[in-house]
Amino acid sequence: MSLAQNLVYLLDLTHWMVINLKQLYQGRRQFLAGVLATGLAPSPTWADAGSPAFLSAAAKPDGTYVLCGISQNLEVVFQIELPSRGHAAVAHPTQPEAVAFARRPGTFALIVDCINGAPKTILTAPGGRHFNGHGVYSLGAEFLFTTENDYDAGRGCVGVWDVKAGYARIDEFDSGGIGPHDIKRLPNSDILVIANGGIDTHPDTGRVKLNIPTMQPNLSYFQDGKFIETVTLKAELHKNSIRHLSVNQMGDVAFGIQIQNNNTISSLVGLHSRGQEIDFLKAPSNEIRRLKGYIGSITFSSDSKSIAATSPRGGVIHIYDTAKQKLRNLTEIPDVCGIVAKDFGYCITAGTGKIINLSDNGAKIEALSTLRWDNHLIAI
Repeated sequence: MSLAQNLVYLLDLTHWMVINLKQLYQGRRQFLAGVLATGLAPSPTWADAGSPAFLSAAAKPDGTYVLCGISQNLEVVFQIELPSRGHAAVAHPTQPEAVAFARRPGTFALIVDCINGAPKTILTAPGGRHFNGHGVYSLGAEFLFTTENDYDAGRGCVGVWDVKAGYARIDEFDSGGIGPHDIKRLPNSDILVIANGGIDTHPDTGRVKLNIPTMQPNLSYFQDGKFIETVTLKAELHKNSIRHLSVNQMGDVAFGIQIQNNNTISSLVGLHSRGQEIDFLKAPSNEIRRLKGYIGSITFSSDSKSIAATSPRGGVIHIYDTAKQKLRNLTEIPDVCGIVAKDFGYCITAGTGKIINLSDNGAKIEALSTLRWDNHLIAI
């Protein structure tokens, strides 16, 4: 075959390859389009959002607010802008979306797509209501429950939102007290436990507490919107506002208190199991004073043998022995607040910008960001 014939052959072959590759590409696009149209494409997962392990609200140096995803390696894998200061968040159990809640008394809860950072839905508290900073999904994630204040009636309530209907509000029920704050779901059930802090507020007066002399904090349990159990603090403890909760795999509830007076108190951490009385975890009086009357976040350890409680005002973490119900050890971290359990210990955030892995033996691995972390760190 001559050189000219070889060149013609190669040109023909190249032309054939171009045509067939083009057809193959077009066919693949049509195939993928067909798959997407029929809903057969795999649903996005948290891996598509950078595999964050935790969520936290934060403030940026310029004064704006964001919801962040944080990896197991303490890296910030995404930042999503919020309309104003956030408080807590809740992650959808399977889909890469989260609900960021405004700080009390806020009127927004933002549903965000954690892959592209786009707001999917903005939940607005109905007239006469404001959000109290926390929420939880039902067992199958069909519904979202939000703690709210019916401020004209001076009562707490829980909003019910239909997730599959685009988070449409479909119902509400009484929270069992005034000032519901944190809300958790007991494991493998749709039983909800609510921290009714007992504090009444009104938008006209911002965060001013209106009923300190008469407040009555409690823990209330509900199933299918129906009250099933409550436990109330003793009369002499009525100014001890129950604020934040942690639930272990056995259904035990640990809670943190924020006191509303200057009286001496023997404990700011409580433990409750359904059908029983509250137990308070003990610590030396000098260590209790270091907490400055304020527990910001609380969590069981992964094996439930310990309970960790943070105090940003005191700059300290108390770690209690669950069985002995007394303080085991403590760690000093300035402006510490967010905390979740990990296999080896805890992951912690602080308003100084630090993200810390804290082991059971006190060893720390730290990362520093320019963000000021808000009160809560949420496990995904």
